[in-house]
Amino acid sequence: MNIDLKPYQEKAVNQLIETTVRLLGYDGPGEVCVFQAPTGSGKTIMMAKYIESLIKELPKDDFCFVWMSIGKGELHLQSKHSLEKVFAGFPRVTSVEDAFSGGRERIVQNEVVVANWEKLRSKERQSGDWKNLIMKDGEKLNFRDVLEKTREQRKIILIIDESHVSADTARANELRDLIGADVVIEMSATPRRPQQELGFTQELARGGAGYVIVEPKDVIDEGMIKKEIIINEDIEKIAASEDDSQSAVLEAAYRKRLELKKAFEKEGAHINPLVLVQIPTAEAGDQKIEAVKKFLAGKNIVERKDGHGNGKLAIWLAEQKSELIDWIAEPDNEIEFLIFKQAIDTGWDCPRAHILVKFRETHNIVFEIQTVGRILRMPEQRHYGNEMLNRGYIYTNLKSIEVKKEEYNPNIIKHLRAGRIKDYKSLKIESYYKARADYGDVTSSFHDVFEETANKYFGVSRKNKPAENAKKVESKGVDLNIKKYQQEIIADTHLDIKSFDELEGKLGAEGFAKLQVAADELMVFFEQTIKNNLGPFKNVKRSVPSVKAAIYLWFQGVLGSKSWGEENMLMAQKVFLHDKNRGYFEHVLATAIDNYKAVKEQEVRERIEESEQRYPFELQPEQFYNEYTDEIIKAKKYAYDPCYLNVDRSKPEREFESFLNDNASKIDWWWKNGESKQDYFGIKYEYVGGIYTFYPDYLVKLADGRIGLFEVKDSGDRDGKTYTKAKAEALQKYIVDQKNKKLFGGIVIERNRAWHISDKATYDWEKCERDDWKEWDELRF
Repeated sequence: MNIDLKPYQEKAVNQLIETTVRLLGYDGPGEVCVFQAPTGSGKTIMMAKYIESLIKELPKDDFCFVWMSIGKGELHLQSKHSLEKVFAGFPRVTSVEDAFSGGRERIVQNEVVVANWEKLRSKERQSGDWKNLIMKDGEKLNFRDVLEKTREQRKIILIIDESHVSADTARANELRDLIGADVVIEMSATPRRPQQELGFTQELARGGAGYVIVEPKDVIDEGMIKKEIIINEDIEKIAASEDDSQSAVLEAAYRKRLELKKAFEKEGAHINPLVLVQIPTAEAGDQKIEAVKKFLAGKNIVERKDGHGNGKLAIWLAEQKSELIDWIAEPDNEIEFLIFKQAIDTGWDCPRAHILVKFRETHNIVFEIQTVGRILRMPEQRHYGNEMLNRGYIYTNLKSIEVKKEEYNPNIIKHLRAGRIKDYKSLKIESYYKARADYGDVTSSFHDVFEETANKYFGVSRKNKPAENAKKVESKGVDLNIKKYQQEIIADTHLDIKSFDELEGKLGAEGFAKLQVAADELMVFFEQTIKNNLGPFKNVKRSVPSVKAAIYLWFQGVLGSKSWGEENMLMAQKVFLHDKNRGYFEHVLATAIDNYKAVKEQEVRERIEESEQRYPFELQPEQFYNEYTDEIIKAKKYAYDPCYLNVDRSKPEREFESFLNDNASKIDWWWKNGESKQDYFGIKYEYVGGIYTFYPDYLVKLADGRIGLFEVKDSGDRDGKTYTKAKAEALQKYIVDQKNKKLFGGIVIERNRAWHISDKATYDWEKCERDDWKEWDELRF
C-alpha cells in the first residue's frame, strides 16, 4: 500500500532504523528502543513502514517480528488488521492463535506475529501451569519452543504496543525474557521509562537503549490531531435553563454536536460527529445510564432494538467485544451518542469522536491525555477553516478539575477561562490564514509530465499499439529484451603482500566477473538513480514513490510491459538500468523533472489559493488556557479578564507589556497575539519565494481610536536584514491596503531605555542600529 508519510513520520521511521542498526551492533540481547509518539500521530503506520524499510534496507539480515499488545482487549487484532492493510501481502502478518496451534516449528523470515500478552501469560493459580494451549507442553511444539527454534536461525525484533500499561513491571520483564528478542521497541504516547532532554538517560544509554520521539506540535501542525481541548464551553449560559448539572452537561454536549454537524456540512465534509458519554463504574453507573437514556430520548436519540428505534444511540459495556463498536468509527455512521461504562480499549480509533461527556466519580478526576485520547484525532487528518472543528470538547459536572501536567504533550487540555472585556468594540480588520501547501516533493501530478516527456523523446503515444511503440523506442538504441541485469565485479585479482602497506589508490583489476543482481539490490539501484535525478525536490522519501509509479505506468501503458512475461515492475527496472539504456532514461527523467518544476509551482499556488482565507478578524468572546503553559498576570487594560499569558514569552515581550501597563491611561485595551491558529490575527508575507503567515505579537487599541499592530524584536535581532525585513514590509503593505486610517504599527525595539518603531514601507535595520527609528512620542502614543 503506497502511503505518503507526513514529514514527522518519515523522520521517525528513519530514526527507528538508525537506532535499530546501532542496537543490533551491541553484544547482549534485548536492547531497548523507546518510541514515544502522541495519540493520533499514526504509531501503527510508522511502525509498519519501519518494518518494511528495515527488511528492504538490511536485505542480508534475517529478521522476524513479534508484535505484542499489553493489557486486556483485542488491540492486537486491530493492529493485525491495520498492518495487513499497509503491507498489502508482504510481509506476512499472522496471529499466534491462528498460526501456531498446529505444530509450526518457527517464525519464518520477515514474518510479523501479533499476540496479546495477557492471553499468553495466564497461568493456573495452584499448579502454575499455562492456561493457553499454545503455551502448554504437549505432543506438538508450543509457542515457547517456536521462539527458541526461531532464535537459532534469525533475529527477533519485539514490538510492545502501548508499553506504558506495564512496560516497567515484572510481567513485562517476563515478556522480554520469554521472547528473547535482539531488539525491543517499546511504543507508547506516555512511556514509563525515564528520559532526559537529549532523548535518553545515562542509565538507558549505558544499557544500549535509544529514544525516538515524535513531537506533538509536529503532529498538530500536520492536522493529524486537534489543536486543543476545551472544557465546559458556554456551560454557564446553558446551566441557567436546566434543572441540574447532569442535564446541563448533556444539553451542552447535545447543542455542541449540532453546531459541529452544521460546520462540517459547510466545509463539505461528510462527518457525523460522535459524543462519547463515560458513565461512572460504581453501582450508580446503571442508574446513570438510564438517566442519560431518558434525557436523550427527549431529543429523539434512542437505541435500535428488534427493528424499533432510530439507532442514534449505542451502549458499549466492558463485557462486550471491542469489534462490536469498530463499525461506529465510519465517518458518516448514524450513531450520534455512545455510552460506555468503562474506558474503551486504548488504541480504539474513532476520528469522528469529537465530544467527551464525563460524569462525577466518587474519587477525584485527573484529566490526562490518555483519558481524552479518544477525541484527539482529526476525522480527515487535516485541519478545517472553521476553528471550532479543530478543537475537542469535554463536558463534565465536576466541581473542580485537576489537570495533570504533561511533560511530553503540549498541554492541549484547556480549562481556565477568560472572558473578553465588556468595552470591546468591533475591530473591522482583515486577517489572513493558510495551511501548509508544499513539502518539497514530487507528487502524483508528475505521472503525466513523465509520460509526455518520454513520449516526445521516443516519438511514441498511447494511441499507438504497444508493439509499435516498442519498435520506435528500440530504434533509438534501447534494448527492451533484457533477460538479466548483471553487474561487473572484480575477480581473480592478486595483492602483493610484500607491498601491502604501500597500497594506495584504485587497485588494478586482473579480471572481472558478471553476476546477476538480486531483485532487492536492483530496487536499491533503481531508487538511487531516481534520487540522483530529483533536482530541486529535496524530500526524497515522499518523491521516490511518485517517480517510480510514473515510470512503471509509462512502461505499462505505452510499452505494454504487463505482457512481457516477467513481473512487469522488475522488468521495467532492468530495462531502465541496463548499461545500454541507462543514459537514455536518465536523460528523460532529468528532463521530466525539469519540466515538472512549473507544474509543481502551479500546483502549490493552487493549493495555497485553496487554503488561503481572508476573513474579518475579531477577538473571540472567550479564550481558554492551561495552567502549566499559561500564567495569570496582573495587567492593566488587557482585552480579557483575567489576563493569562504564555509562560515562554521572551524578555523583550515582557518589557513591552510593562511599557503598555505604564501607558494604560492612553489605551482602551491590548492583546497578545498567538501563532498558527485561525482565531489569531495573521498577515500574508513572502520570503525566499515562499508564502507564509505572519502573526504580529500585539494588537493595541488606543484611547484615540487607533489600532496598533506591533512585532517586538530584540535590539540585537540577527534576522533584521532578511526574515524580519520581509515581515516588516508586509505589515506596512497590509496597513496601506486596508485603507483604514486608524491602523498603524511596525517592528518595535527597546534601545537606550526608550522604545522605537519602524513604520516605513522599506525596512532598514541599519537605521535602527544608528538610533534613526521613531520614538513613541513622535506617534503621540
